[in-house]
Amino acid sequence: MPWQALMATHDLGRLHEIATILIRYGFADMVRRMGMANVLERAGQALLWKHADELAHLEPPARVRRALEDLGPTFVKLGQVLATRVDLFEIEWITEFGKLQDSAPPVPYAKVQQQLTTDLGGPPENIFAEFNPEPLAAASIAQVYRARLHDGSEVVIKVRRPDIKPTIEADLRWLMRLAELAESESPELRSFNPQDIVRQFSQSLRRELDFSAECRSSESIANNFEGYTDQFVSPSAFAKNDPIKTKMQLPKISRLIVIPRIYWQWTSERVCVQEYIDGIPGRHLDALQNAGLDRKILAVRGAHAVLKMILEDGLFHADPHPGNVFYLSGNRIAFIDFGMVGWLTDERRDQLVRLLLGLVHHEPLQVADVMLDWTGDGAVDETGLVAEIQFFVDQYHGMPLKQLSLGGMLNDLVAILRRHHLKMPADLTLLVKAFISLEGMGRELDPDFNMANEAMPILERTLRARYKPATLIRRSWRAASEALSLAAGLPHDISRLLRAARRGRLEIHIDVTHLKHVGNQLDGAANRLVIGIVVAALIIGSSIVMTVSGGPTLFGLPLFGLIGYLGAATGGIWLLFSIIKSNKADKE
Repeated sequence: MPWQALMATHDLGRLHEIATILIRYGFADMVRRMGMANVLERAGQALLWKHADELAHLEPPARVRRALEDLGPTFVKLGQVLATRVDLFEIEWITEFGKLQDSAPPVPYAKVQQQLTTDLGGPPENIFAEFNPEPLAAASIAQVYRARLHDGSEVVIKVRRPDIKPTIEADLRWLMRLAELAESESPELRSFNPQDIVRQFSQSLRRELDFSAECRSSESIANNFEGYTDQFVSPSAFAKNDPIKTKMQLPKISRLIVIPRIYWQWTSERVCVQEYIDGIPGRHLDALQNAGLDRKILAVRGAHAVLKMILEDGLFHADPHPGNVFYLSGNRIAFIDFGMVGWLTDERRDQLVRLLLGLVHHEPLQVADVMLDWTGDGAVDETGLVAEIQFFVDQYHGMPLKQLSLGGMLNDLVAILRRHHLKMPADLTLLVKAFISLEGMGRELDPDFNMANEAMPILERTLRARYKPATLIRRSWRAASEALSLAAGLPHDISRLLRAARRGRLEIHIDVTHLKHVGNQLDGAANRLVIGIVVAALIIGSSIVMTVSGGPTLFGLPLFGLIGYLGAATGGIWLLFSIIKSNKADKE
């Protein structure tokens, strides 16, 4: 690890802060093993080792969560991403990561005003008919203000915090360096694939920094809901023999699912202007009854909206928690904050439909086939995995549909993958988290809410849509086009291959992981052999020098002979530790 790169002056302060917080929460051994202490001590910065394990009485998940909170906004965001990795962490870890709240003290308006003026093309007080400089909310990346347009429309203005991007980029550099060290030095942490997690997180956070990308996702989802009517409201969701509620079953209200309108003339990478949603926040469930809203209808309607995003559109809100949902008059629902969205390909949606139907219809082989597709080409005990999945699905056989918990079943399936040391594809981790959050929200609204019961009609319709003649023709045409394109390019590819062979430039690259490991072992053995020969030569040479009279002495002994023995002793100690370390690595 090129630790010299970490000696940049502008990064040392942040390293000291990170190391101090890790020590405070009982991770002093990690600081030592990663070499962070050595770097800081060489730079003259002392660490408060006396505070090591200061909060070690907390359970490990709580300690990590508290440490992430103290480390600042970037690490809080990291914890929120880790909360989606149900394939890597047990439920107690996911629960703790889910407690991380993205909030921060607001930046004074004087610091925000200059950036806003640059991005809007003029002072906000001139652009808008009314502008309130008191922020509605303040998070780690952005602050939100309220304003009124000249046509009377209410809007919110989401502003990226000034100078936040350089700070986040510095933290991301540290995270990647720490992940590399964790993966190389800690066998316990290596199983969590820290570098993959940091890469996924960095991509997600950089996307979240670009408000225009968030607004494009928001507008795409809004277009998917254009003309949407909830035609799958289950009669079981309403009180029986209630003509009023039955009549409300298929409402004709426009914008049944509300996505805030984007005002693109003022939207850019650092600022987003969008429609103000005047409704009841998802956390204030007690206010629903006073507003005349029906909690059962809201639970079903919200579930159908998210299922539509996932199963039909392939673009979905990946974090549908109560803070991102508002309830409006007419039992309508509004979704906000599309900084975290998920995408699913047609193939992935087909797999998901087959998996969910297999769970609901108790077809273990169908579930196992999908799970094996998800694991890819990695090493897997296929027989053991299939047997465990069969046992898992069979235990639900005969259970009434209303007693099934799709979110819980998905969580248990992911736990099976985790026990077999298999990872889910990144696009599916967000999906499972969204399912679990959605089912939890539905049950908060209506204790009798059943996700499996509500999902069945949509799953069956989606499956039927996959086999409509028009869909089959379109898929066949796409496959035929790809085959023709491949065939058309084949002569050119063969020509290039033959030309390279005639010129002697044909290369075949074979990457065999085990052979690479063997090569590394041989290199290490050769290095130790050379050091051993040098040590032996120093001992022999120093012994000869000791017998020669004259020359400088120390303690009555020839100085050069003593230096030779000292060098031989140093080389011998290094050789001994190298052999011990190599033996430990082989055992792991």
